[in-house]
Amino acid sequence: MKNTVIFDLDGLLIDSEIISFRLYEELTGKYGRSMTLEEYATDYSGKTGITNMKLLLEKYQLPITFDAGMAFVDEREKEYLKEGVALKPGAREVLAYLKENHYKILLATSSTEDRAEGILQQNGIRGYFDHLVYGVNVKRGKPFPDIFLKACEDANEPRKNCLVLEDSEAGIQAAHSAGIDVICIPDMREPGEEFKKMVTAQLISLKDVIIWLQTLQLNGVM
Repeated sequence: MKNTVIFDLDGLLIDSEIISFRLYEELTGKYGRSMTLEEYATDYSGKTGITNMKLLLEKYQLPITFDAGMAFVDEREKEYLKEGVALKPGAREVLAYLKENHYKILLATSSTEDRAEGILQQNGIRGYFDHLVYGVNVKRGKPFPDIFLKACEDANEPRKNCLVLEDSEAGIQAAHSAGIDVICIPDMREPGEEFKKMVTAQLISLKDVIIWLQTLQLNGVM
């Protein structure tokens, strides 16, 4: 019986990928390089900031250190986040539906606690979540399964009762490796065929998750 839903944050619950693109666009532009949205979607979307910074420095031959690049991105992101980051379509509706129907709701994100809490509070949705798991709470990040296994442990629910909502290939692989059903709601790019085979379903928006869960109930699967 599915009674617990685990959300990713960036690219799934909030529309933060476009902010990340602007940050990398600014950084490369400072040194006379240019990045297109298509390049970002293909090479950087859904990956960790550390992985992306290493790739940026190598691909664009930026004359700065890794630490300097990360510091620039961190500071500029704080400025963007002060202006607000939008929720993805259907986010508020699916959270309200889950709460009204007594699901346990968790967040599993590689983001820092301060950043995630600030975004949730800013959008008025912090109260929906029963537990929050951050990258620092586990030894290995996505695509390893650790963060989702920790979420199941915090929820005190077996994996068969849980459902993960993800947008990235790394997140899909992490949930699949954890043995938890995962629904993909793509952000800037579709997952590759290898990852599509790992998902229970691929939906257009978070609002479609409501219909998916209701269908399970009607079919007596819940």
